[in-house]
Amino acid sequence: MSLPAALAATRPIAGGFIAEIPETWMQGRTSYGGFSSALALHAAQRLADDLPPLRSAQVSFVGPLAGEVAVTARLLRRGRNASWISAEVASDAGVGLVATFVFMGAVEQSALHLHNVPAPHNLVPLAQAAPLPERAGPSFAPHLERRFALPRTDTPEPEICWWERLRDSEGLDPMVALLLIADALPPGVMPLTGSVPISSMTWLINLLTPLPQTDDGWWLLRAAGNYAEKGCSSQDMTVWNARGEAVAVGMQSIALFG
Repeated sequence: MSLPAALAATRPIAGGFIAEIPETWMQGRTSYGGFSSALALHAAQRLADDLPPLRSAQVSFVGPLAGEVAVTARLLRRGRNASWISAEVASDAGVGLVATFVFMGAVEQSALHLHNVPAPHNLVPLAQAAPLPERAGPSFAPHLERRFALPRTDTPEPEICWWERLRDSEGLDPMVALLLIADALPPGVMPLTGSVPISSMTWLINLLTPLPQTDDGWWLLRAAGNYAEKGCSSQDMTVWNARGEAVAVGMQSIALFG
């Protein structure tokens, strides 16, 4: 079941809705983080029809989520130019995800222009990129098309960079679709650790555009680990569109169990 189908099947409750997390969107014993984050954003967007664009999201992955979940949101503050909305996703086992979303309109009088988020210099162009094996990856991988975006190297580096697109995003809000795919990479340190159990703890993502757009659905995702010690890893994350324009940057804290 795609996210559009899952959203179409939700049931309304006070402050949000009841949704089902399909087995095909699981990552181990919990929901894939991008899926549960997208549910939370959808609930936040429903609070008002005139929200400005999403510019930042802070997500805490508190516990496992599976099966039927309650997705609720509430307005924290609405100013003249920015709104803060909190959202939770909870199951019978308790709260599994807590998020704070910041929606902000343009400040037209700002004169500062800075765009210094270049794509990797050794990027493999989309048309030449080799696809990942069909059966590789977690349970949610079949929802994605994936291609290697960097040349193969003999020495492992704490970096993963792939071209990715959703197989079904029909009818999704562009920000919800972007949040759904933006967490799709394995941890950046995975080339050094192999397939050890992992658990994402927190995710901060800043949106660099009020309306994410790309060509033919393809995005370039990069995760670069910069710290790992005693089971705790930190990584930088970036999303570009197919034209090489940066649309999101972020950080994530990941627990490594091996």
